[in-house]
Amino acid sequence: MEPNLHQPVILGNRNLSELSSEERARYDHQKLHEMHKGHEKMHLEMILVLIVVLIVTQVLLIEWKKRYFRSYLIFTLLAMWLIPIGISIKHHWYRFIFAWLVFSCITGLIFRKAIQKPLDRTTPRLVYKWFLFLYKLSYGLGIIGYMLMMATFFGINLLFNAKPDAYLDAAMVIIFYGLYYGVLARDISEICTDKMASHIGYYSPEGIPTKHLDPNVCAICGNRLLVGADEEGIIENTYQLSCEHVFHEFCIRGWCIVGKKQTCPYCKEKVDLKRMFSNPWEKPHILFGQLLDWIRYLVAWQPVVLFIVQGINYVLGIE
Repeated sequence: MEPNLHQPVILGNRNLSELSSEERARYDHQKLHEMHKGHEKMHLEMILVLIVVLIVTQVLLIEWKKRYFRSYLIFTLLAMWLIPIGISIKHHWYRFIFAWLVFSCITGLIFRKAIQKPLDRTTPRLVYKWFLFLYKLSYGLGIIGYMLMMATFFGINLLFNAKPDAYLDAAMVIIFYGLYYGVLARDISEICTDKMASHIGYYSPEGIPTKHLDPNVCAICGNRLLVGADEEGIIENTYQLSCEHVFHEFCIRGWCIVGKKQTCPYCKEKVDLKRMFSNPWEKPHILFGQLLDWIRYLVAWQPVVLFIVQGINYVLGIE
């Protein structure tokens, strides 16, 4: 039976250590109400400050993204990478700290190889495989977390005599890990794909090829193609786009799926991904892009907004 938190607690000659857990909860609730009694005007001011800051920051972020898209992406990526680890260190969330360190170390090494000059011939495939692995891992974590949440809603936890809170907490953690590292890896892969393709020398940022492409050579990694576009490969197949440029399967899948690019890496011509991949989850979706933008705002910019709100409240003397 849930305790009645609104029933007052009379201490008398007792001290706090002598209260039962139910009485202590009621006492804390009682003190909280006494602390905020008569603060209705202050609470209204705090809500108004929050609403105004949310509107102003949203407008500023939209304008920043529209006018200076590159710097917006870089700052957002840095905020997504650094803010969660700072909060985790403050609250001693060691599980996230460990996962963040492993992800940062491996991804940092991969990123370093992607921006090196001259580019090693094995680097593109290594980079694409790593980020494709992260994509599949984050997608799998999202599915597992969702299934665990739905299983809790249907009462599967009762078969194991487990409380629903534990299952729901685990589901939310798994979903967060999948979304967070999926978005972070996707944004870093965007930078890696552009850097690698530019360093390989097949095209410039303006889209003009700067090196001749030999026949039977992948236009991304520069390695020889093992099989023809109409042949079945043992390890991987060869794909030919509508512009007739050919690629290794892992290379073009990494370019299109991980980087969400719908252009040929060599000539920048638009390509139809529906003709290439039959798996609907491997197509860039508008809704998926909107979800990623929401995750970026939630992880990177919402803590900044709350920090600004707290600063304004402190300046105005609103506690």
